Amino acid sequence: MTATTEVHTPITAEELAHTFEEEAAPPVDLSAYAFEDWLAFALFWAMTLAVFLQFFTRYVLNDSFAWTEEIATYCNVAIVFVGSAMCVRLNRHIQVDFLYRYLPHGPARALATLIDIIRIGFFAYASYLVWRFMEIVEGEEMTTIALPKNLIYGCVLIGFVLMSFRSLQVAYRNWQRGYSILERPEAFDPVKVD
Repeated sequence: MTATTEVHTPITAEELAHTFEEEAAPPVDLSAYAFEDWLAFALFWAMTLAVFLQFFTRYVLNDSFAWTEEIATYCNVAIVFVGSAMCVRLNRHIQVDFLYRYLPHGPARALATLIDIIRIGFFAYASYLVWRFMEIVEGEEMTTIALPKNLIYGCVLIGFVLMSFRSLQVAYRNWQRGYSILERPEAFDPVKVD
């Protein structure tokens, strides 16, 4: 049986300190975010501020601001419609791709293209309807604040216009690629990095 000896290499305090340094973090990449992402982010924080103000004035000051609840509700509505444009861009809305598993490539491609056209038409028509509705309710004010209700309907209109535009982009990319998420959902799964 042989005895093993431990070898301790002497190091300086500076070398020891460098062993605890972390690797530099990679630079932050914000290129994946679009206009609607930032708009939804701003609306979310406006809603958060309104809810906090409601909580603070009601439970701390015991004298709540009535307008904060209405503003928070309207911000929530705006977030839904602006955020829907984000979902259209990223193909994150609910979709049923079961039928595409059993269709041959040609009919599946034709059906997916038809779905793209119907989606564009729906969002464009919804944009038109909101525009018409805004003309009808011109001049109506919010309940607790003397602001026009068309501010909130304007956010809904922006959401539908963005959804129409993003639908056009998605349809064009699907046409260029030769398939959509309906036909090949596995191609759109996020890449897992181990």
